[in-house]
Amino acid sequence: MGMLALRSLLDGENLHADSSGIDNRSVNPLAPDRPHFEGKAKSVIWLFMNGGPSQVDTWNYRPELEKRDGKKIEGFDPNTGFFTNNVGPIMKSPFTFKQYGESGAWASSLFPHMSKHVDKMAFIHSVHTESNNHSPALFMMNTGMTRMGFPCVGSWVTYGLGTVNQNLPAFVVMADPKGRGLPKGHAGNWGAGFLPSVFQGTYLRPQGDPIDNLHRPNEMKDGHQRAQLDLLKQLNTRHFKESQEDLELAARIQSFELAYRMQTAAPDAFNIDSEPELTHQLYGTRNPECMQFARQCLTARRLVERGVRYIQIYSGGMSNDLSWDGHSDIVKNHGGFAKETDQPIAGLLMDLEQRGLLDDTLIIWGGEFGRLPIIQTGGSGRDHNPHANTVWLAGGGAKGGVKYGETDEIGYKAVVDRVSINDLHATILHLLGMNHLKLTYRHNGRRFRLTDVAGDVIHEVIA
Repeated sequence: MGMLALRSLLDGENLHADSSGIDNRSVNPLAPDRPHFEGKAKSVIWLFMNGGPSQVDTWNYRPELEKRDGKKIEGFDPNTGFFTNNVGPIMKSPFTFKQYGESGAWASSLFPHMSKHVDKMAFIHSVHTESNNHSPALFMMNTGMTRMGFPCVGSWVTYGLGTVNQNLPAFVVMADPKGRGLPKGHAGNWGAGFLPSVFQGTYLRPQGDPIDNLHRPNEMKDGHQRAQLDLLKQLNTRHFKESQEDLELAARIQSFELAYRMQTAAPDAFNIDSEPELTHQLYGTRNPECMQFARQCLTARRLVERGVRYIQIYSGGMSNDLSWDGHSDIVKNHGGFAKETDQPIAGLLMDLEQRGLLDDTLIIWGGEFGRLPIIQTGGSGRDHNPHANTVWLAGGGAKGGVKYGETDEIGYKAVVDRVSINDLHATILHLLGMNHLKLTYRHNGRRFRLTDVAGDVIHEVIA
Protein backbone atom coordinates (compact mmCIF):
# COMPACT_ATOMS: atom_id res chain seq x y z
CA MET A 1 0.00 0.00 0.00
CA GLY A 2 2.89 2.33 0.75
CA MET A 3 4.40 1.73 -2.68
CA LEU A 4 1.02 2.41 -4.33
CA ALA A 5 0.73 5.69 -2.43
CA LEU A 6 4.26 6.68 -3.46
CA ARG A 7 3.50 5.79 -7.07
CA SER A 8 0.41 8.00 -6.96
CA LEU A 9 2.34 10.95 -5.54
CA LEU A 10 5.13 10.63 -8.09
CA ASP A 11 2.61 10.22 -10.89
CA GLY A 12 0.94 13.46 -9.87
CA GLU A 13 4.27 15.25 -10.15
CA ASN A 14 5.24 13.44 -13.39
CA LEU A 15 8.34 12.09 -11.59
CA HIS A 16 7.88 8.33 -11.82
CA ALA A 17 9.57 6.13 -14.40
CA ASP A 18 7.70 4.15 -17.03
CA SER A 19 8.41 0.50 -17.83
CA SER A 20 11.55 1.47 -19.77
CA GLY A 21 13.08 3.02 -16.64
CA ILE A 22 12.96 6.58 -17.99
CA ASP A 23 10.90 9.32 -16.31
CA ASN A 24 7.84 10.53 -18.26
CA ARG A 25 8.92 14.13 -18.84
CA SER A 26 12.30 13.00 -20.18
CA VAL A 27 10.75 10.60 -22.68
CA ASN A 28 7.94 13.01 -23.51
CA PRO A 29 8.92 16.64 -22.78
CA LEU A 30 5.37 17.71 -23.67
CA ALA A 31 3.68 15.50 -21.09
CA PRO A 32 1.25 17.63 -19.04
CA ASP A 33 2.80 19.00 -15.88
CA ARG A 34 1.41 20.75 -12.82
CA PRO A 35 1.66 24.54 -12.56
CA HIS A 36 3.32 26.18 -9.58
CA PHE A 37 -0.12 27.09 -8.25
CA GLU A 38 -3.72 26.92 -9.40
CA GLY A 39 -3.93 29.27 -12.37
CA LYS A 40 -7.07 30.52 -14.07
CA ALA A 41 -5.91 29.99 -17.67
CA LYS A 42 -5.14 26.63 -19.26
CA SER A 43 -4.43 27.88 -22.77
CA VAL A 44 -3.52 31.09 -24.60
CA ILE A 45 -4.59 32.65 -27.91
CA TRP A 46 -2.36 35.62 -28.73
CA LEU A 47 -3.81 37.84 -31.47
CA PHE A 48 -0.71 39.67 -32.66
CA MET A 49 -1.41 42.85 -34.65
CA ASN A 50 1.91 42.87 -36.45
CA GLY A 51 3.34 46.24 -37.46
CA GLY A 52 2.33 48.36 -34.48
CA PRO A 53 -1.32 49.48 -34.20
CA SER A 54 -1.80 53.05 -33.05
CA GLN A 55 -2.96 53.21 -29.45
CA VAL A 56 -4.49 56.68 -29.95
CA ASP A 57 -6.56 55.44 -32.91
CA THR A 58 -7.78 52.17 -31.40
CA TRP A 59 -8.38 51.92 -27.62
CA ASN A 60 -6.61 54.84 -25.89
CA TYR A 61 -8.87 57.86 -26.37
CA ARG A 62 -6.99 61.13 -25.95
CA PRO A 63 -9.34 64.13 -26.49
CA GLU A 64 -6.41 66.52 -26.08
CA LEU A 65 -5.19 65.39 -29.51
CA GLU A 66 -8.09 67.16 -31.16
CA LYS A 67 -7.54 70.32 -29.13
CA ARG A 68 -3.84 70.43 -30.03
CA ASP A 69 -4.16 69.24 -33.64
CA GLY A 70 -1.53 70.91 -35.82
CA LYS A 71 0.65 72.09 -32.93
CA LYS A 72 4.21 70.92 -32.32
CA ILE A 73 5.38 68.97 -29.29
CA GLU A 74 7.95 71.14 -27.58
CA GLY A 75 11.25 69.37 -27.01
CA PHE A 76 10.26 66.34 -29.05
CA ASP A 77 13.20 63.99 -29.78
CA PRO A 78 13.17 63.24 -33.54
CA ASN A 79 14.96 59.95 -32.86
CA THR A 80 11.89 58.60 -31.05
CA GLY A 81 10.40 57.26 -34.26
CA PHE A 82 12.11 55.41 -37.08
CA PHE A 83 12.00 58.17 -39.72
CA THR A 84 13.86 60.97 -37.98
CA ASN A 85 13.51 63.46 -40.85
CA ASN A 86 9.73 63.14 -41.19
CA VAL A 87 8.58 64.70 -37.94
CA GLY A 88 5.38 66.75 -38.18
CA PRO A 89 2.94 68.33 -35.73
CA ILE A 90 0.31 66.66 -33.56
CA MET A 91 -2.41 64.89 -35.56
CA LYS A 92 -5.84 64.21 -34.13
CA SER A 93 -7.34 60.78 -34.64
CA PRO A 94 -9.31 60.50 -37.88
CA PHE A 95 -11.55 57.95 -36.16
CA THR A 96 -14.40 58.67 -33.75
CA PHE A 97 -14.49 57.27 -30.22
CA LYS A 98 -17.44 56.22 -28.07
CA GLN A 99 -17.87 54.61 -24.67
CA TYR A 100 -19.25 51.08 -24.49
CA GLY A 101 -20.47 48.59 -21.95
CA GLU A 102 -21.03 48.98 -18.24
CA SER A 103 -17.35 49.82 -17.83
CA GLY A 104 -17.65 52.79 -20.18
CA ALA A 105 -14.44 51.80 -21.99
CA TRP A 106 -13.53 53.94 -24.98
CA ALA A 107 -13.29 52.24 -28.36
CA SER A 108 -12.58 53.54 -31.84
CA SER A 109 -14.99 53.37 -34.74
CA LEU A 110 -12.51 50.89 -36.21
CA PHE A 111 -14.04 48.16 -34.03
CA PRO A 112 -17.86 48.04 -34.24
CA HIS A 113 -17.84 44.35 -33.29
CA MET A 114 -15.11 44.15 -30.65
CA SER A 115 -16.42 47.27 -28.90
CA LYS A 116 -19.44 45.22 -27.79
CA HIS A 117 -17.14 43.07 -25.68
CA VAL A 118 -15.15 45.69 -23.76
CA ASP A 119 -16.57 44.46 -20.46
CA LYS A 120 -14.63 41.23 -21.03
CA MET A 121 -11.35 43.10 -21.58
CA ALA A 122 -8.65 44.34 -19.23
CA PHE A 123 -6.94 47.25 -20.98
CA ILE A 124 -3.29 47.99 -20.25
CA HIS A 125 -2.63 51.49 -21.64
CA SER A 126 0.91 51.98 -20.34
CA VAL A 127 2.98 49.30 -22.07
CA HIS A 128 6.39 50.47 -23.26
CA THR A 129 9.27 48.70 -24.98
CA GLU A 130 12.99 49.11 -25.75
CA SER A 131 13.17 49.49 -29.54
CA ASN A 132 11.55 51.57 -32.27
CA ASN A 133 12.49 49.02 -34.95
CA HIS A 134 10.18 46.16 -35.90
CA SER A 135 12.46 43.12 -35.61
CA PRO A 136 13.94 43.93 -32.18
CA ALA A 137 10.52 45.05 -30.92
CA LEU A 138 8.92 41.84 -32.18
CA PHE A 139 11.61 39.79 -30.45
CA MET A 140 11.09 41.83 -27.29
CA MET A 141 7.34 41.28 -27.24
CA ASN A 142 7.70 37.59 -28.00
CA THR A 143 10.83 36.63 -26.05
CA GLY A 144 11.51 39.44 -23.58
CA MET A 145 14.77 40.27 -25.38
CA THR A 146 15.49 42.56 -28.34
CA ARG A 147 17.99 40.02 -29.67
CA MET A 148 17.25 36.82 -31.53
CA GLY A 149 18.02 33.40 -30.12
CA PHE A 150 15.89 33.44 -26.96
CA PRO A 151 12.82 31.28 -26.23
CA CYS A 152 9.45 32.90 -26.91
CA VAL A 153 6.53 32.98 -24.49
CA GLY A 154 4.85 29.99 -26.12
CA SER A 155 8.01 27.92 -25.73
CA TRP A 156 8.34 28.85 -22.05
CA VAL A 157 4.67 28.01 -21.45
CA THR A 158 4.89 24.58 -23.08
CA TYR A 159 8.22 23.93 -21.35
CA GLY A 160 6.58 24.69 -18.01
CA LEU A 161 3.20 23.03 -18.51
CA GLY A 162 3.44 20.58 -21.39
CA THR A 163 0.17 20.02 -23.20
CA VAL A 164 -3.02 18.07 -22.66
CA ASN A 165 -3.53 16.73 -26.18
CA GLN A 166 -0.62 14.49 -27.19
CA ASN A 167 -2.02 14.09 -30.73
CA LEU A 168 -1.64 17.74 -31.76
CA PRO A 169 1.18 20.28 -31.48
CA ALA A 170 1.38 22.02 -28.12
CA PHE A 171 2.21 25.41 -29.67
CA VAL A 172 0.73 26.53 -33.00
CA VAL A 173 1.42 29.66 -35.07
CA MET A 174 -0.69 31.08 -37.89
CA ALA A 175 0.72 33.95 -39.96
CA ASP A 176 -0.96 36.45 -42.26
CA PRO A 177 -3.21 34.47 -44.62
CA LYS A 178 -3.17 36.79 -47.65
CA GLY A 179 0.31 36.10 -48.97
CA ARG A 180 1.81 39.18 -47.30
CA GLY A 181 4.66 37.21 -45.77
CA LEU A 182 5.84 36.42 -42.26
CA PRO A 183 6.48 39.10 -39.64
CA LYS A 184 9.97 40.55 -39.56
CA GLY A 185 12.25 38.19 -37.71
CA HIS A 186 10.32 35.29 -39.22
CA ALA A 187 10.34 32.04 -37.22
CA GLY A 188 12.60 33.60 -34.59
CA ASN A 189 9.41 35.03 -33.13
CA TRP A 190 8.15 31.56 -32.24
CA GLY A 191 11.47 29.79 -31.78
CA ALA A 192 12.53 27.81 -28.72
CA GLY A 193 15.96 29.46 -28.50
CA PHE A 194 18.15 27.46 -26.12
CA LEU A 195 15.20 25.34 -24.91
CA PRO A 196 14.86 21.91 -26.54
CA SER A 197 13.42 22.29 -30.04
CA VAL A 198 10.29 20.32 -29.15
CA PHE A 199 9.00 23.52 -27.50
CA GLN A 200 9.15 25.69 -30.63
CA GLY A 201 5.97 26.75 -32.41
CA THR A 202 4.51 24.66 -35.22
CA TYR A 203 3.80 26.93 -38.17
CA LEU A 204 0.54 26.29 -40.03
CA ARG A 205 0.58 27.24 -43.69
CA PRO A 206 -2.32 29.52 -44.68
CA GLN A 207 -2.93 27.67 -47.95
CA GLY A 208 -3.18 23.94 -48.69
CA ASP A 209 -2.28 21.38 -46.03
CA PRO A 210 -1.42 23.34 -42.88
CA ILE A 211 1.46 20.97 -42.05
CA ASP A 212 3.83 19.05 -44.34
CA ASN A 213 3.29 15.30 -44.67
CA LEU A 214 -0.01 15.47 -42.84
CA HIS A 215 -1.32 12.61 -44.98
CA ARG A 216 0.31 9.20 -45.17
CA PRO A 217 1.63 8.20 -48.66
CA ASN A 218 -0.85 5.98 -50.50
CA GLU A 219 1.58 3.08 -50.66
CA MET A 220 2.21 3.22 -46.90
CA LYS A 221 -0.26 1.23 -44.79
CA ASP A 222 -0.84 1.94 -41.11
CA GLY A 223 0.68 -1.35 -39.97
CA HIS A 224 3.86 -0.77 -41.95
CA GLN A 225 4.26 2.76 -40.60
CA ARG A 226 3.61 1.61 -37.05
CA ALA A 227 6.26 -1.12 -37.38
CA GLN A 228 8.82 1.42 -38.63
CA LEU A 229 8.11 3.77 -35.71
CA ASP A 230 8.30 0.94 -33.18
CA LEU A 231 11.73 -0.03 -34.46
CA LEU A 232 12.92 3.59 -34.38
CA LYS A 233 11.60 4.03 -30.86
CA GLN A 234 13.29 0.81 -29.68
CA LEU A 235 16.67 1.87 -31.09
CA ASN A 236 16.42 5.48 -29.92
CA THR A 237 15.26 4.52 -26.42
CA ARG A 238 18.17 2.10 -26.06
CA HIS A 239 20.54 4.93 -26.93
CA PHE A 240 18.67 7.40 -24.73
CA LYS A 241 19.17 5.22 -21.63
CA GLU A 242 22.90 5.82 -22.04
CA SER A 243 22.54 9.61 -22.39
CA GLN A 244 19.43 10.78 -20.57
CA GLU A 245 20.70 14.35 -20.50
CA ASP A 246 20.27 14.57 -24.29
CA LEU A 247 16.93 16.36 -24.36
CA GLU A 248 17.16 16.92 -28.11
CA LEU A 249 17.17 13.15 -28.61
CA ALA A 250 14.09 12.88 -26.40
CA ALA A 251 12.44 15.58 -28.48
CA ARG A 252 13.31 13.72 -31.70
CA ILE A 253 11.85 10.47 -30.38
CA GLN A 254 8.67 12.28 -29.43
CA SER A 255 8.42 14.09 -32.77
CA PHE A 256 8.13 10.82 -34.71
CA GLU A 257 5.27 9.65 -32.51
CA LEU A 258 3.52 13.02 -32.62
CA ALA A 259 3.72 13.13 -36.42
CA TYR A 260 2.12 9.68 -36.59
CA ARG A 261 -0.71 10.59 -34.23
CA MET A 262 -1.32 13.89 -36.00
CA GLN A 263 -2.13 12.10 -39.24
CA THR A 264 -5.33 10.99 -37.54
CA ALA A 265 -6.12 13.89 -35.20
CA ALA A 266 -5.05 16.97 -37.18
CA PRO A 267 -7.31 16.65 -40.26
CA ASP A 268 -10.35 16.63 -37.98
CA ALA A 269 -9.07 19.56 -35.87
CA PHE A 270 -8.44 21.71 -38.95
CA ASN A 271 -11.72 20.83 -40.66
CA ILE A 272 -13.66 24.02 -39.95
CA ASP A 273 -16.09 23.26 -42.78
CA SER A 274 -17.77 20.80 -40.41
CA GLU A 275 -18.92 23.71 -38.22
CA PRO A 276 -22.60 24.76 -38.41
CA GLU A 277 -23.55 27.73 -40.57
CA LEU A 278 -24.37 29.90 -37.54
CA THR A 279 -20.78 29.56 -36.37
CA HIS A 280 -19.47 30.61 -39.76
CA GLN A 281 -21.75 33.63 -39.70
CA LEU A 282 -20.55 34.52 -36.21
CA TYR A 283 -16.87 34.54 -37.19
CA GLY A 284 -17.37 36.01 -40.67
CA THR A 285 -15.86 33.15 -42.66
CA ARG A 286 -18.34 33.95 -45.48
CA ASN A 287 -17.41 37.63 -45.47
CA PRO A 288 -14.74 38.34 -48.15
CA GLU A 289 -13.29 41.20 -46.09
CA CYS A 290 -12.38 39.00 -43.15
CA MET A 291 -12.85 35.38 -44.15
CA GLN A 292 -9.17 34.38 -43.97
CA PHE A 293 -8.52 35.72 -40.48
CA ALA A 294 -11.94 34.40 -39.45
CA ARG A 295 -10.94 30.88 -40.50
CA GLN A 296 -7.80 31.17 -38.39
CA CYS A 297 -9.76 32.33 -35.33
CA LEU A 298 -12.22 29.49 -35.75
CA THR A 299 -9.33 27.04 -36.10
CA ALA A 300 -7.88 28.46 -32.87
CA ARG A 301 -11.12 27.73 -31.02
CA ARG A 302 -11.16 24.16 -32.36
CA LEU A 303 -7.57 23.66 -31.22
CA VAL A 304 -8.19 25.10 -27.76
CA GLU A 305 -11.16 22.83 -27.14
CA ARG A 306 -8.94 19.90 -28.12
CA GLY A 307 -6.33 20.80 -25.51
CA VAL A 308 -3.72 22.74 -27.52
CA ARG A 309 -1.82 24.89 -25.01
CA TYR A 310 -0.66 27.97 -26.93
CA ILE A 311 -1.79 29.56 -30.21
CA GLN A 312 -0.53 32.72 -31.87
CA ILE A 313 -2.19 34.38 -34.88
CA TYR A 314 -0.44 37.19 -36.77
CA SER A 315 -2.42 39.85 -38.61
CA GLY A 316 -0.16 41.59 -41.12
CA GLY A 317 2.95 40.51 -42.97
CA MET A 318 6.41 41.78 -43.78
CA SER A 319 6.52 45.28 -45.28
CA ASN A 320 4.94 48.56 -44.15
CA ASP A 321 1.69 48.67 -46.09
CA LEU A 322 1.20 44.93 -45.64
CA SER A 323 0.91 45.16 -41.85
CA TRP A 324 -0.46 47.53 -39.17
CA ASP A 325 2.46 49.84 -40.00
CA GLY A 326 0.50 52.97 -40.95
CA HIS A 327 3.28 55.36 -41.96
CA SER A 328 1.64 56.99 -44.97
CA ASP A 329 -2.14 56.68 -44.50
CA ILE A 330 -3.46 55.63 -41.11
CA VAL A 331 -7.09 55.61 -42.28
CA LYS A 332 -6.49 53.22 -45.16
CA ASN A 333 -3.99 51.08 -43.30
CA HIS A 334 -5.77 50.65 -39.98
CA GLY A 335 -9.19 50.70 -41.62
CA GLY A 336 -8.30 47.75 -43.82
CA PHE A 337 -6.74 45.60 -41.11
CA ALA A 338 -9.55 46.39 -38.68
CA LYS A 339 -12.10 45.12 -41.20
CA GLU A 340 -10.12 41.90 -41.52
CA THR A 341 -9.90 41.24 -37.78
CA ASP A 342 -12.77 42.98 -35.95
CA GLN A 343 -15.62 40.52 -36.57
CA PRO A 344 -13.48 37.36 -36.28
CA ILE A 345 -12.06 38.41 -32.90
CA ALA A 346 -15.48 39.40 -31.59
CA GLY A 347 -16.82 36.07 -32.84
CA LEU A 348 -14.01 34.21 -31.10
CA LEU A 349 -14.75 35.93 -27.78
CA MET A 350 -18.48 35.19 -28.04
CA ASP A 351 -17.97 31.59 -29.17
CA LEU A 352 -15.52 30.82 -26.37
CA GLU A 353 -17.88 32.36 -23.82
CA GLN A 354 -20.89 30.39 -25.10
CA ARG A 355 -18.94 27.15 -24.90
CA GLY A 356 -17.62 27.83 -21.40
CA LEU A 357 -14.05 28.04 -22.71
CA LEU A 358 -13.36 31.73 -22.10
CA ASP A 359 -12.89 31.24 -18.35
CA ASP A 360 -9.73 29.20 -18.90
CA THR A 361 -8.56 30.60 -22.27
CA LEU A 362 -6.48 33.77 -22.10
CA ILE A 363 -6.89 36.05 -25.13
CA ILE A 364 -4.19 38.68 -25.77
CA TRP A 365 -4.49 41.53 -28.33
CA GLY A 366 -1.68 43.90 -29.24
CA GLY A 367 1.35 44.69 -31.41
CA GLU A 368 5.07 45.15 -30.90
CA PHE A 369 4.80 48.90 -30.13
CA GLY A 370 2.44 51.84 -30.53
CA ARG A 371 2.54 54.90 -32.79
CA LEU A 372 3.37 58.56 -32.31
CA PRO A 373 0.60 61.13 -31.81
CA ILE A 374 2.20 63.32 -34.50
CA ILE A 375 1.88 63.14 -38.27
CA GLN A 376 4.67 61.63 -40.31
CA THR A 377 5.38 64.28 -42.93
CA GLY A 378 4.87 63.27 -46.53
CA GLY A 379 1.61 61.47 -45.80
CA SER A 380 -1.20 61.12 -43.28
CA GLY A 381 0.17 58.40 -41.08
CA ARG A 382 2.14 57.91 -37.84
CA ASP A 383 5.65 56.68 -37.09
CA HIS A 384 6.69 54.03 -34.52
CA ASN A 385 6.42 54.81 -30.82
CA PRO A 386 8.21 52.60 -28.26
CA HIS A 387 7.03 54.77 -25.35
CA ALA A 388 3.31 53.92 -25.37
CA ASN A 389 1.29 50.91 -26.44
CA THR A 390 -2.10 49.43 -25.53
CA VAL A 391 -2.57 45.70 -24.95
CA TRP A 392 -5.75 44.05 -23.76
CA LEU A 393 -6.37 40.71 -22.08
CA ALA A 394 -9.65 38.79 -21.93
CA GLY A 395 -10.69 35.51 -20.34
CA GLY A 396 -8.33 33.16 -18.56
CA GLY A 397 -8.58 34.99 -15.25
CA ALA A 398 -8.19 38.52 -16.62
CA LYS A 399 -10.50 41.02 -14.92
CA GLY A 400 -13.00 42.28 -17.48
CA GLY A 401 -14.03 45.92 -17.73
CA VAL A 402 -10.92 47.43 -16.13
CA LYS A 403 -8.12 49.61 -17.38
CA TYR A 404 -4.61 49.89 -15.99
CA GLY A 405 -2.01 52.56 -16.58
CA GLU A 406 -2.22 55.83 -18.46
CA THR A 407 -0.32 57.74 -21.08
CA ASP A 408 0.16 61.50 -21.06
CA GLU A 409 -2.70 63.61 -22.39
CA ILE A 410 -1.73 63.15 -26.06
CA GLY A 411 -0.79 59.45 -25.85
CA TYR A 412 2.92 60.04 -26.42
CA LYS A 413 4.42 58.35 -23.35
CA ALA A 414 3.25 55.95 -20.65
CA VAL A 415 3.37 57.97 -17.43
CA VAL A 416 1.14 56.27 -14.84
CA ASP A 417 1.73 52.65 -13.73
CA ARG A 418 4.18 51.98 -16.54
CA VAL A 419 4.22 48.36 -17.74
CA SER A 420 7.34 46.79 -19.24
CA ILE A 421 7.28 43.75 -21.49
CA ASN A 422 8.74 41.78 -18.56
CA ASP A 423 5.74 42.83 -16.44
CA LEU A 424 3.34 41.72 -19.18
CA HIS A 425 5.06 38.35 -19.48
CA ALA A 426 5.09 37.85 -15.70
CA THR A 427 1.34 38.49 -15.67
CA ILE A 428 0.66 36.03 -18.50
CA LEU A 429 2.61 33.31 -16.70
CA HIS A 430 0.82 34.10 -13.44
CA LEU A 431 -2.58 33.65 -15.08
CA LEU A 432 -1.38 30.22 -16.22
CA GLY A 433 -0.34 29.31 -12.67
CA MET A 434 3.39 29.82 -13.09
CA ASN A 435 5.72 31.94 -10.99
CA HIS A 436 7.98 33.75 -13.46
CA LEU A 437 10.81 33.68 -10.91
CA LYS A 438 10.71 29.88 -10.68
CA LEU A 439 10.25 29.03 -14.35
CA THR A 440 13.94 28.73 -15.28
CA TYR A 441 16.27 26.81 -17.58
CA ARG A 442 19.99 26.33 -17.12
CA HIS A 443 21.99 27.49 -20.14
CA ASN A 444 25.62 28.58 -20.49
CA GLY A 445 26.22 28.31 -16.78
CA ARG A 446 23.28 30.35 -15.50
CA ARG A 447 19.58 30.03 -14.90
CA PHE A 448 17.58 31.92 -17.54
CA ARG A 449 13.94 32.90 -17.32
CA LEU A 450 11.45 34.59 -19.65
CA THR A 451 11.47 37.82 -17.62
CA ASP A 452 15.28 37.93 -17.36
CA VAL A 453 16.04 39.85 -14.12
CA ALA A 454 12.89 41.99 -14.02
CA GLY A 455 9.10 41.69 -14.15
CA ASP A 456 6.24 42.31 -11.73
CA VAL A 457 2.80 40.72 -11.95
CA ILE A 458 0.03 43.27 -12.64
CA HIS A 459 -2.45 42.06 -10.03
CA GLU A 460 -4.90 44.85 -10.85
CA VAL A 461 -5.87 43.15 -14.13
CA ILE A 462 -6.37 39.72 -12.54
CA ALA A 463 -9.85 38.67 -11.46
